[in-house]
Amino acid sequence: MRIASETWLADFEAALSSRDAGRIGALFHDDCHWRDVMAFTWDFSSERGRADVAGGLAAAQETTRAEGLHLPAGRKAPRQVKRVGRDCIEAIFEFKTAIGSGSGIFRLIPEAETGAMKAWHVSTILEELEGHPERIGKNRPTGAAYSRNFGGDNWLEVRQKAVAYADREPTVLVIGAAQAGLSVAARLGAIGVDTLVAERWPRIGDSWRRRYHSLALHNSTHINHLPFMEFPPTYPTYIPKDMLGNWFEMYAEAMEINCWTNSELVSARWDEDSGRWEAVLNRGEDGLRTVRPRHIILANGTSSYPKVPDLPGLSDFEGEVIHAEGFDTGAKWAGKRALIIGTGTSANDIALDLHSFGVNTTMVQRGSTTVVSINPSARLNEAIYNEGPPMADNDLIATSASPALQADAYRLVVKRMLELDHDMIEGLKRIGFKFDIGHDETGHQMKYYRRGGGYNLDAGSSELLIKGEIGLLDYDRIESFSPEGARLKDGSTVPADVIVLATGYLGQSELVRRTMGQAVVDRLGPVWGLGEDGELNNICRRTPQKNLWFIAGGLSHARIRSRYLALQILATELGLLGPLRP
Repeated sequence: MRIASETWLADFEAALSSRDAGRIGALFHDDCHWRDVMAFTWDFSSERGRADVAGGLAAAQETTRAEGLHLPAGRKAPRQVKRVGRDCIEAIFEFKTAIGSGSGIFRLIPEAETGAMKAWHVSTILEELEGHPERIGKNRPTGAAYSRNFGGDNWLEVRQKAVAYADREPTVLVIGAAQAGLSVAARLGAIGVDTLVAERWPRIGDSWRRRYHSLALHNSTHINHLPFMEFPPTYPTYIPKDMLGNWFEMYAEAMEINCWTNSELVSARWDEDSGRWEAVLNRGEDGLRTVRPRHIILANGTSSYPKVPDLPGLSDFEGEVIHAEGFDTGAKWAGKRALIIGTGTSANDIALDLHSFGVNTTMVQRGSTTVVSINPSARLNEAIYNEGPPMADNDLIATSASPALQADAYRLVVKRMLELDHDMIEGLKRIGFKFDIGHDETGHQMKYYRRGGGYNLDAGSSELLIKGEIGLLDYDRIESFSPEGARLKDGSTVPADVIVLATGYLGQSELVRRTMGQAVVDRLGPVWGLGEDGELNNICRRTPQKNLWFIAGGLSHARIRSRYLALQILATELGLLGPLRP
């Protein structure tokens, strides 16, 4: 396998150097994929098919000048694997470009006619700008500026001055100190970009601590590490919210992240003349503070502002109406009756919590929902990380998937999920639950990318629904809400003491609207969701608003994508950020 990999890679480098599309294409199958992340295109981009892959590589090579392609020591060696249903040789390679260095993977399968090993998938991913390595390991800071600095500032005083920003402006202002904001702040700090994080809550991690009482992560700890620091090996498989919030606080301290808590973005205006933002932060008792960063990153997440639907008659309801964001525990309604509007993950977790306190709970289903067991089905998407370390190689493999390959992989996973969850799914259908696997059979993961919801990672509520211990009500049966509960079209009423709106959240565009105005919202277009290119709209890539960036997603998304966002900002500051492809 190594010989075959080395031979193909040498031929690929020679073909790239020639910039001859025909010569490059001869190394690929007709149906092939190229995924690039910042190395050749300064974007998340993909091509499919021999002609487009070869043509794209040949054109981009003129400025990229990739060279020194090699199989590196210390990374996963070439090996036989099955990817997206295909048996292939998979190899990791590294390379240099005119401005930095990167890595990628290639996957080889023999050509049917000749037996020659040709690539059906290759990726090229920027990892470092020349002269600006991450300050980790052998590149760690010496500490000379404050270690045994007799008569001068010690480390604590250096940190206090750094956080105060009394004599300078931050290069980057990050809004939000959860997984996304902390990850990108850590990445930027590691490559020497001065970054301030503003968090509206009193403590780092409060955005998780304030969520419902029983919340824990729904995916495994070993895929959720933040950059540079892994969770302790003693942490549970599914981390509870308060433990996670505390870890974020410790992480920020350990990574020397400059963070202002109790600081909420009030307004931000881009000044083209100065090339800076004018951002006003409300710092609570400390009043308003204006900072003038070169860049703003909105890392406030896709779940910041509750989405409250206009439901007929809801204002007449005489009980309590709360959004899922404000739900803590069902203890106060023990022995009473609850309606939950929604059947997504939060709705189901809240139903379990209410049921555990003896609350007569009914879930109201509005649209069809994808339901997946946390274990074993949802864990199928962790397969690459179950192959073992190093984490960096697993992240590279995950990042290398083009949107088309990603969708194909999810379809294969969904087929297995349907087998594993067959009894649960059939039981839900028998009670009238509206179930789907996504409009293109890609399941819950693509729903997350497309709309941020519409699925339930099941922690046990489905079994209670099937047994009738938690009720199910189709929203189409409701005429309107009334003082007593939900009045049905047949004239009967489903009584309730509390109605929980598990109806989702407004996206990051809402913070833009509140702080920058509708004109900026309109200029940006969608934030999150998949665009025509299959990539996430405006996430960790250049936006139509100069020097405004977004990052969002789960912990693994934040760890992986924060690197590429940080590199783009550094490249901007160095004058190296190249043009996007037309």
